[in-house]
Amino acid sequence: MKPLRVAVVGAESTGKSWLTQALAGVLRARGQAVHTVDEALRHWCDRAGRTPQRHEQLAIAQQQAQAADTLAAQAPKTWLLSDTTPLMTAVYSHLLFDDESLYPMALAHQALYDITLVTGLDLPWVADGLQRDGPQVRVPVDTLVRQALERSGMAYRVVYGQGPRRLNNALLALGLEGEDAAAQQVREQGQFAINQGRSVWQCTDCSDPACEHKLFTRLMKERSAG
Repeated sequence: MKPLRVAVVGAESTGKSWLTQALAGVLRARGQAVHTVDEALRHWCDRAGRTPQRHEQLAIAQQQAQAADTLAAQAPKTWLLSDTTPLMTAVYSHLLFDDESLYPMALAHQALYDITLVTGLDLPWVADGLQRDGPQVRVPVDTLVRQALERSGMAYRVVYGQGPRRLNNALLALGLEGEDAAAQQVREQGQFAINQGRSVWQCTDCSDPACEHKLFTRLMKERSAG
């Protein structure tokens, strides 16, 4: 397959970051060139030590879009995997502030992706400091995401499953072969080596779904203590 521009969107605590990095790891192991785009909101909250207000939402959405567009322009022949898109900012602005003004910009950007993966609600909700409001928002967020995509006529695939099954379902949604047991073992052994300090730590290679949560929580505690 030619490289694709892939968006991973969905409600909070549904494994968007984990799935983005796991897909990137598999593609790289298969000899593909891959770029990933991190979630701008997470970095914003880390710097500010709080969640954004209504008037700050647009700038975050624009930052998310610009990061993806810049990488796409610099490396047009590589896979581009985006951990969330401006659509998620638009959805939360709608839900939290009753502000629907970000949808046109967000959906125009969403149309640039070849495939949109929506992470299903079958994973347990896990707290993540400032990043997550609570399990009660997952259903309305999931509903608003799907409604926005359907309203614009954009196709999407919902990804369900736990761990390797979720990853395999995402690979199949991209039109790729799933990982067999041998390939999965090689990837897990490589991650074990990273975690044990036998190779250089690289967050882009991490496939531990709890890792990012632990790191973010620790940083927020350190910020509060300081």
